[in-house]
Amino acid sequence: MEQRWDLFIKWGIAGSTSAATYLFGGWSAILNALLIFVVIDYFTGMAAAGAAGELRSTKGLIGIARKAFIFAMVAAGHLVDRVLGDAHLFRDAIAYFYIANELLSIIENGGKLGAPIPPIVKQAIEALKGKGENR
Repeated sequence: MEQRWDLFIKWGIAGSTSAATYLFGGWSAILNALLIFVVIDYFTGMAAAGAAGELRSTKGLIGIARKAFIFAMVAAGHLVDRVLGDAHLFRDAIAYFYIANELLSIIENGGKLGAPIPPIVKQAIEALKGKGENR
């Protein structure tokens, strides 16, 4: 029975790495950072919602769907890069955008949890929010 599980695990790892290579052009440090930021943002968002008494399973499911969409956009950027010559320009630009977005969200979640946020960071977040709303 152990051999079946070993085989299943090996095939799962092989399938996952093949999918990552096809969809993202391999796993890079940028994608690793994005994955870590996405996970941290999800859990800090759940903690902030729980602290505010707004923790709902539908909100959690929507959060997971949004995180999956992030990686779908990165995969789409990689496919565009493949058409244009495989330079990882679009994939990395999309990943950097979402890394910055996740970082802002993590900071906001920390603020909702009562963590001290430096005033300069608060000002930067408000400035970025203001520019995003004017467009």
